This record gives sequence, C-alpha cells and structure tokens, in this order.
Amino acid sequence: MINVKICVYGLVQGVGFRYCTKIVADQLEIAGIVRNQNDGSVYIEAQGTITQVKKFIAKIKDSPTPSGRVERITVKELPVKEYHGFKVTY
Repeated sequence: MINVKICVYGLVQGVGFRYCTKIVADQLEIAGIVRNQNDGSVYIEAQGTITQVKKFIAKIKDSPTPSGRVERITVKELPVKEYHGFKVTY
C-alpha cells in the first residue's frame, strides 16, 4: 500500500476535473481526496496498491475530463493514512 500527493497543473479547474478524478479513483479502488488549490492547480492524495496508483497517475496525466488539459504533475510519496473512500473536498 502506498500513498502519494499529486499536484496537477494546467486547465484543471472549472472543467469537472475533481469529479471525474473521483470517478477514476472509484473505478480503480483508490482512497484519498481531491481539492482545488488557490493557485489554480488541483491537489490529490491517492492511496492504493502500487499497480492501482500507477494506473491512477496515468489517467490523471491524460486528464480524466475531456474539457481539461494537464500541463504537468508532481508526485511525492506520503505516509499511509486511514481514508474512507475517495472524497472531493474544499
């Protein structure tokens, strides 16, 4: 089990990015959170098996919403936490 912090930059706010990210997370059985940041980026914490998290990151890089455009992402490993599903937070 791994937990990562993902910061996503590009056209990722106001295009349904967070809600589409939740759909992808639910499909891959990823736990964690997603929220908008004041700088226009999206912050994600994603926890699952290494395989699940790698698949999740690949889908995020391609933008889970057709209206969005991901220019770059950063990924950093975090300590494992106790999540209950995947939530859109504010």
